[in-house]
Amino acid sequence: MASEAAGSEGTKPAEGNKVVVVGMDESEHSYYALQWTLDRFFADPDQRPPLFSLVIVHAKPSPASVVGLAGPGAADVFPFVESDLRKIAARVVEKAKKICLERSLTNVLLEVVEGDARNVICESVDKHQAAMLVMGSHGYGAIKRVLLGSVSDYCVHHAHCSVMVVKKPKH
Repeated sequence: MASEAAGSEGTKPAEGNKVVVVGMDESEHSYYALQWTLDRFFADPDQRPPLFSLVIVHAKPSPASVVGLAGPGAADVFPFVESDLRKIAARVVEKAKKICLERSLTNVLLEVVEGDARNVICESVDKHQAAMLVMGSHGYGAIKRVLLGSVSDYCVHHAHCSVMVVKKPKH
């Protein structure tokens, strides 16, 4: 697995394999969805040839989308916000790598793409011609989903593949 702060690392999905894309953020729900995916699609790392290729994508928001229209002086905080966003992306990638390596899965493509998570994930599905997209569910109620928007709900309706929204058990 290789790493790049604003790009991709790892190897390209093997030709002929079905691609599973996992959309990741820094939430425990995302890490649970990755573990769920590995348990169900990559349980036997010795299977040759592997049936699936794994692509993990993290959408890094732009500093402008995080700061918004904060008025005069907002440009002064952009470098700090960008630095924090890069650190978050690096933590997501490192934790995802660790989870994969713990299961002896090394043939993984990890991507960090700047932009709105909904668009980034759907574009990754198209780019890799994914057979399935797996995402965690934050478990927001109806009101929070309306106010905050739901990335998984958007992807269910717009991704050009099957979408599995994985809920972390409450126990």
